Amino acid sequence: MNFEQVKLEDLKSVGKKTAQYLNKLNIYNLADLINFYPKKYEFWDYTTNLEVTESDKTYCIKIKIISSCNNIRTGSNKNIYKLQGQDFNNNILNIVFFNSKFAAQSLILNKVYLIRGKFKKINYNIYEIVSPKTREFSDSAQNSITSIYTQNSNISSNKISKIIKTQLEIFKDTFTETLPKSVIVSNDLCSRDFCIRNIHNPTNKSDLQISRKRLVFEEFFVYYLRMESIKLYSRKKTDIVISKNFFDEFCDLLKFKLTESQVKVIFECFKDILDNNLSMNRLLQGDVGSGKTVVAAALIYAMARNNYQSVLMAPTELLAVQHYNNFCELFSGTNIEIKLLTSSVKPKYKQELIKNLELKNNYVIIGTHALLSDNINFGNLGLVVTDEQHRFGVNQRAKLANKSGSPHVLVMSATPIPRTLAMIMYGDLDISILEQVIPGRQKIDTFVINSQKRERMFNFVREIMSKNQQIYIICPNIEESENKPDLIYLEYYKSLLIKNQFDINDIEIIHGKMSNYEKDEIMQKFADNQIKILISTTVIEVGIDVPNATLIIIENAERFGLSQLHQLRGRVGRSDKKSYCVLVSDSKSKDSTQRFIAMKNSNDGFCLSEQDLKIRGPGDFFGTNQHGVPNINIPTNYTDIMTIQLAHDYARDLVNKNIINKNPEFETLKDKIHKNSDIININL
Repeated sequence: MNFEQVKLEDLKSVGKKTAQYLNKLNIYNLADLINFYPKKYEFWDYTTNLEVTESDKTYCIKIKIISSCNNIRTGSNKNIYKLQGQDFNNNILNIVFFNSKFAAQSLILNKVYLIRGKFKKINYNIYEIVSPKTREFSDSAQNSITSIYTQNSNISSNKISKIIKTQLEIFKDTFTETLPKSVIVSNDLCSRDFCIRNIHNPTNKSDLQISRKRLVFEEFFVYYLRMESIKLYSRKKTDIVISKNFFDEFCDLLKFKLTESQVKVIFECFKDILDNNLSMNRLLQGDVGSGKTVVAAALIYAMARNNYQSVLMAPTELLAVQHYNNFCELFSGTNIEIKLLTSSVKPKYKQELIKNLELKNNYVIIGTHALLSDNINFGNLGLVVTDEQHRFGVNQRAKLANKSGSPHVLVMSATPIPRTLAMIMYGDLDISILEQVIPGRQKIDTFVINSQKRERMFNFVREIMSKNQQIYIICPNIEESENKPDLIYLEYYKSLLIKNQFDINDIEIIHGKMSNYEKDEIMQKFADNQIKILISTTVIEVGIDVPNATLIIIENAERFGLSQLHQLRGRVGRSDKKSYCVLVSDSKSKDSTQRFIAMKNSNDGFCLSEQDLKIRGPGDFFGTNQHGVPNINIPTNYTDIMTIQLAHDYARDLVNKNIINKNPEFETLKDKIHKNSDIININL
């Protein structure tokens, strides 16, 4: 049965209006509904002792109600409902509801309930909980699991759960298996029918874990089959052959000595280019300050001296212009021409450049997504470099590489990715890692403060300015948010600085909604030290290089992941001047505390990315942040890494042994891989 052809409004318990509400959650048919997995689960396995609770964790406690509901009316005409319960170790629990008369009065004196939420200790044996979830204690209530779905203002999680439960009952025994039997048996997976039923309505934790393993495995297994196939496709024969690497000549252009790690990686790339007739497809991964661009420059120089063109694609115009200026300076005195191609270049210049690119010259073209335009082609493109790869995807990279024969491809990323995930996110690439930081750069001292110490922090800002050094201040919001009034926004922070006697002429704001011209103008002023304090959103997260900036302040630091905090911190410490990072946050959550401690203790991006993985789970490393990787629809955690690795190894083995071409049971899976890929001419 094809669930994609079953309309929502034709389903029992849905109807036209409910179907419209589900559409807003991107659910349009029965297949979408069945694959709309819970975002989390409530576990009602309980304890009988309040003493085990910690204030920042959620618990389920078995409580007996020992008082009737008491209504208190506040001065602002709000109703507070209070009653007391007692655990089975004689601890007292104050249960508080705000404007929830029904919830409060549903708890009956002398009856036993399961109370779920966060508990706060008030006194030595007195605790409090506000607006808890409750269930009357029974055999069915204890140890049960409730599925929680993403909801909106029109349809609740509970309503979605009931709809899905109804469909699972109606369409019993109709879930077609999507994996070959050999894959299921070899990897100890449950059936699709068992998986779907227990991912939505798990009877116990064990069945839930078994179902999650199946879903995670299948998601990544299909992805890896696609990646390994692309890898074979990408390793096609190339006519791009260089007779000499000109490495010594390149080193003579530099004003510094390359690190051992840079030399090692450069020759890994040269080996790919020189030793066989296949195109290089390599990821260059390096932390902030490891010198990735110089590695790319060595390859670009070799290509130019062998009369090939090179392209470097950056995610933003700001970064493209910075690369352009750096390459112009590096290659000054040579006959290599550096060209800039972004959406902002003048039409006449652009037309002339596009025309010349089809000639066999040794141009180095630096640009943005504008390079992907269909009317841009190259005469003899030898090397494609993409900077900050997480901003691009497999398909964009392939589109650029396909514009001229089979060029060599180098992908650069300064976003530290856990080594355990590198093969997941870049399954179609070989990997090189820059282990060393450029000599002379000092460790950045990191501090964590709360907002009450902000004005004291301003004294430190003045001290930095007295040394003629500069400051970044990062705010999470461009403007005030009604939904999140606690978030600091740009104009507010500017007014705060002026209120604290900072000169308005020393302060400027930059954010992503500005035009490229405005951003470039402000950044140039900051680079020229005409601006002392730059208040920004995360638009400055990647690649901006201002060596004189020695302090970065990150407001509402709890809003950022560990890897992003590290990336932001990398905007300072770009010279031999002592640099600092100040994280401002009032959050007391466990996750925030873990991130801040990790930031204070380490400047190693790879180490921090591993910590981030343990805190957040692998889900946040995929999806919207990375084009072309699995779109995780279920909650993921650190333990999923073993399942993901299993899927990777098994898929690679199948592709390398050409088993999916030989075995007819893989035909349906091959169709699925082709359907989800817009890379042309993939041959499995």
